[in-house]
Amino acid sequence: MTGDTPDLAAMRRDYASDRGLDVTDLAATWPEQFGRWFADATDAGLPEPNAMVLSTADAAGWPSSRTVLLKGIDERGFVFYTNYESRKGAELRANPHAALLFPWFPLMRQVGVRGTVEEVDRVETETYFASRPRPSQIAAWASPQSRVLPDRAALDERFTATERRFPAESPVPAPPHWGGLRVVPETVEFWQGRTGRLHDRLRYRRAEQGEWIIERLAP
Repeated sequence: MTGDTPDLAAMRRDYASDRGLDVTDLAATWPEQFGRWFADATDAGLPEPNAMVLSTADAAGWPSSRTVLLKGIDERGFVFYTNYESRKGAELRANPHAALLFPWFPLMRQVGVRGTVEEVDRVETETYFASRPRPSQIAAWASPQSRVLPDRAALDERFTATERRFPAESPVPAPPHWGGLRVVPETVEFWQGRTGRLHDRLRYRRAEQGEWIIERLAP
């Protein structure tokens, strides 16, 4: 691949080696395994290791994808925050199923998730919102996300007007149309690049009665 820096090229050779990924390498649970790989991505200095591609589909089946940021993970699933009135919010109301992809390219690794989507508890949303930088809080109120704007100036004017609405000395509450969504996984797949394109794909899948099984998939 052209354009690699020496460091990235060496990293790719290292992670795409024949050591591969075997079932015996995996943690007992997908949250623990994800934590291991997330730590590797963070330690490797990847930019925005918590960036994930979120794919949704509307009621007619038309798909759309965008990058969002992972803000929480536990055995219940993967949490991100958004405007509920955005395109993704509307699509998830009509079809509450989604896919996530963590594309850690320099490590030759991907994690793919499929599952259902639910709103997080409102207290959890408000706690997270209070931790955000004030400009981000103002933006959550000011932006009519996914709607058509006449120009950039219109958005800037909305931001300025919202700043006046919430004086600097007062806290900014979480908008009622904004909050957390949790992707509750049915499958979590760990993909490890290998030489010769015979990659390793190991998947945790929720089976009957909620137990998880691990399966190897052909590349």
